[in-house]
Amino acid sequence: MALRRILPFARIAVWCGFAGFSAMVAFPQSLPDLYHDEVHGDPPFLSEPGWRPLLDGTRLAGWHSQDGKPLEWLTSKSVVWRRVFGPTRLEAVSMPGDRIVNGKTGRTANLVTDEKFGDVELYLEFILAKGSNSGVFLQGLYETQIFDSFGYTGPLMVGDCGGIYRRADGGGGSPPQRNASRPPGEWQSFHIWFRAPRFDAAGKKTENASYLRVLLNETLVQESVELKGPTQSHMDIPEAATNPLMLQGDHGPVAFRNIYVRPLRAP
Repeated sequence: MALRRILPFARIAVWCGFAGFSAMVAFPQSLPDLYHDEVHGDPPFLSEPGWRPLLDGTRLAGWHSQDGKPLEWLTSKSVVWRRVFGPTRLEAVSMPGDRIVNGKTGRTANLVTDEKFGDVELYLEFILAKGSNSGVFLQGLYETQIFDSFGYTGPLMVGDCGGIYRRADGGGGSPPQRNASRPPGEWQSFHIWFRAPRFDAAGKKTENASYLRVLLNETLVQESVELKGPTQSHMDIPEAATNPLMLQGDHGPVAFRNIYVRPLRAP
């Protein structure tokens, strides 16, 4: 087994970014070395250049509900999970704050950014109630699964946390390489490197989108996963060079904080 398959890898600085920037920069042929560049500790946006937040710390500016549905997501200063008296719920008081929660019942419309992204490096943190389920859709089309997989010891599926979900036709998908899930009620993190699909001047797709790397809680769970088409439950939009980010809100209680992106950086 190769070394990169057995180490608990962490955040790796890599060139990623937005296709909307004025200069298109080619993605390098290989990602940074996982062994030499492994780090643990505080989130990368605290020490690495180029990151910017998608949450303003007080309200949901820059976000809207999918398909124009009522916006029931709320902001809060804190999120609480109770193991004994409310294990399937998250508790939060609606007020200006830097956390966002998918409504009072944990089942509401998906949340979508106003902004569109192409190649992107994404970092975010999430917390789940027991048995809950959500997802992060890059470009609103390609889902990285969020699921309460903590303690599961069987074969991992595309629906486990850190999986790349299958397409609507049942094809594709990529189970996580290992179960790196934390217990419900604990904050967890994704660090994702994503390459958008490519199109020629006539609008014909010339390259599929791909997940270059996904870290769940600083552990490598996906690498070099090509996406031949959108995964299930995606937005009703075509594949494109740039599209919005979407957070799934209708599958159970979930909250997010520290959602950061940064652009493609030249060598």
